[in-house]
Amino acid sequence: MAEIRSWVQLASAVLSNIYLPGFLKGGIYQGGLKQACVPFLNCYSCPGALGACPVGSIQSLAVTTQRVSLYVAGIVAAFGALGGRFICGWLCPFGWFQELVAKATRFKLQIFRPLLWLKYLVLLLTVLLPLVLVEAETGIAAPYFCKYLCPAGTLEAGLPLLLLNGSLRSLAGSLFLWKVSVLAVFLIAMVVTWRPFCRVACPLGAFYALCNRISLFQMRVDQESCSGCGACKRICPARIEIWEKPDSPECVRCLKCVGSCPERALSWTFGSFGQRSIKC
Repeated sequence: MAEIRSWVQLASAVLSNIYLPGFLKGGIYQGGLKQACVPFLNCYSCPGALGACPVGSIQSLAVTTQRVSLYVAGIVAAFGALGGRFICGWLCPFGWFQELVAKATRFKLQIFRPLLWLKYLVLLLTVLLPLVLVEAETGIAAPYFCKYLCPAGTLEAGLPLLLLNGSLRSLAGSLFLWKVSVLAVFLIAMVVTWRPFCRVACPLGAFYALCNRISLFQMRVDQESCSGCGACKRICPARIEIWEKPDSPECVRCLKCVGSCPERALSWTFGSFGQRSIKC
């Protein structure tokens, strides 16, 4: 199952960023598909991006109209209702990138638990700030998350565009240096802990985390079979006590725990459909 998930993550990253002319010319795709919104974090300005990022789309409309996009909110809500953080664990290119970086070392620190709540504050501010906070210099609001925080945008769009398009390099100033610094901090964190951005600062991850309890995709524990041995927690990269919290907001449904259970007490379900696995 782990190998299948890796291939699905790779396919998602490639298919959502498959516009090759963007990489060849140092530009971005602006065709009709850009009106569509992908359900995961993927920067609109990435040279290869075919669709729009939901966070960027929400902020852009809020900046220009002071309204929340019902279209984007509906897409995100629909995917949240279907899979919760399954989207994070199986489809998000930046989540996949963090897992690749994490392979640099087996040494892993656990995130200070109160920091896991920070992503919900980021979610709230991501939605509210463009609606209420106007920049003095421009007289309009700004997409604050995309402009000041998002490391995915810096990695997928900022750096490639500057490398590919010489005319943009002269425009890089202190703000770009700030964004690169934010990316560098998260890159270091990715080496020593698992998915730090997803778990601490991603507003989309925060929303999907809220959906874990109600989504059609659910983890199940057979309490009669479970011995409480802790094998699932030991293999879980987020160190979740899955036998107590099968719908934990920190679970990205990677399914490693299902294959680790010696009692076969763990399974997943999607609506009325269920599945057990002994090799994940």
